[in-house]
Amino acid sequence: MSVLRTLPVEDVLERTERSSLARRLSGVDLVGFGIGIIIGTGVFTLAGIEAKEHAGPAVVLAFLVGGVVAALAALCYAELASAVPTAGSAYTYGYTTLGEIFAWIIGWDLLLEFALGAAVVSRSWSGYVSSLLGLPPEWFSEDATVNVGAILIIGVLTVVAVLGIRESSWLTNALVVVKVSVCVLVIVAGLFFFNGAHLTPFVPPAQPAEQGASILEQPLVSAALGMEQSMYGFGGVLTAAAIVFFAYTGFEALANLGEETKRPRRDLPVGLLGSLVVCTVLYVLVALVLSAMVDYTQIDEAAPLAAAFHSVGAHWVAALIALGAVTGLTSVMLVELVTIGRIGFAMSRDGLLPPKLSQVHRKWGTPHRVTIGGAVLVMLLGGFVPIAELADMVSIGALSGFVIVAIAIPVLRHRKPDLPRPFRMPWSPVLPVLTALACLYLMTNLSVLTWARFAVWLALGLVIYLAYGYRKSRLATGAPVTDDASG
Repeated sequence: MSVLRTLPVEDVLERTERSSLARRLSGVDLVGFGIGIIIGTGVFTLAGIEAKEHAGPAVVLAFLVGGVVAALAALCYAELASAVPTAGSAYTYGYTTLGEIFAWIIGWDLLLEFALGAAVVSRSWSGYVSSLLGLPPEWFSEDATVNVGAILIIGVLTVVAVLGIRESSWLTNALVVVKVSVCVLVIVAGLFFFNGAHLTPFVPPAQPAEQGASILEQPLVSAALGMEQSMYGFGGVLTAAAIVFFAYTGFEALANLGEETKRPRRDLPVGLLGSLVVCTVLYVLVALVLSAMVDYTQIDEAAPLAAAFHSVGAHWVAALIALGAVTGLTSVMLVELVTIGRIGFAMSRDGLLPPKLSQVHRKWGTPHRVTIGGAVLVMLLGGFVPIAELADMVSIGALSGFVIVAIAIPVLRHRKPDLPRPFRMPWSPVLPVLTALACLYLMTNLSVLTWARFAVWLALGLVIYLAYGYRKSRLATGAPVTDDASG
């Protein structure tokens, strides 16, 4: 009995080959899923907020830095996903390389990332729909006692997620076409109002933060070194990069679809890297256009893109941006609900969560029980808890997962040198180690309060693991890990 016991790779591969999940996705579907979950809050709100609060026009650099780190992590995911195409992604990679306790921690982190992310986005969606359709704010705004809009949209999308992965893919791809078209429209239309004077100075000089800011709101690295709180400068760019990394989180969801992809060893790397490249280009260009249209000190934080076009008289573009935001946020929530189901399915199948949660519906081919259970949690969070201030938790959860995945690359190569790897990350172990360090550094640029909340979540997870998973896991009970617990 050891918390560092590992799951044999051979057993994972054997189980994956005869998975009860339905294989219905192609490489194009995966790219659609990737764009569907990545483009959302980041492009429609974070670009403006971080330009005004931390980076100025250099928010473009912040998106580049975030994109580079995300690309490094995606390379790691691509190698592991092509070699071990399983529903658990980072959770399973940690289980096969570092041990059960690390697998539990990363699985617990991923559930936090996607559940909290879906809840945050559901509240944003509710607000956009309210402004578009003139719905009552007492039901559809951030100030509502019960955010009915957030609950309703999660309920509707849960039905789609449960009905089948193909149906989820069809809806996601349709929504992606709309929101990518809106992003391209923003870039092209914004060029007509491009004012280079707004890009100077590109990196505003550092200045003290506004008085009254708590040390809990200070980046961890600054608090640890006793540095004075500041905004702008290159420190502000790095802080913005750590926060806008939220905009890239989610691409790792594709690695959870390995058991539902027709040709996972080829299509998973295509989906991971292809969707990330498309989204990074769109993010950088949208951030550049926004920064050139409006002085960064005058950016509207509530609806930066729409307000920018209203300020230059292009009201029709602003209306289309609202439509793009609604479709963009809808696809994000759908893919996050699908991902929660797959992570919970993998953890339940290994016995770290109750095995009944891993049952797959015979007709629909989806893990319906854990998907519905996760959706109920998201509905409660989105309906009753004002959690906009917890968005940073999504970033820290994702970054911690990326650290595990990066470390898993050289470890698995050492332990299983002959394992077929259709895609190989270049310059290992140097590049994986640099990836892990880059992710850790971005984590230190998140606030002290974010780290405190993260520590509480980890402590709660460890209590659950020691009380249940440590004794009930398949490795602990001696049950064959190649058995499919779904029934």
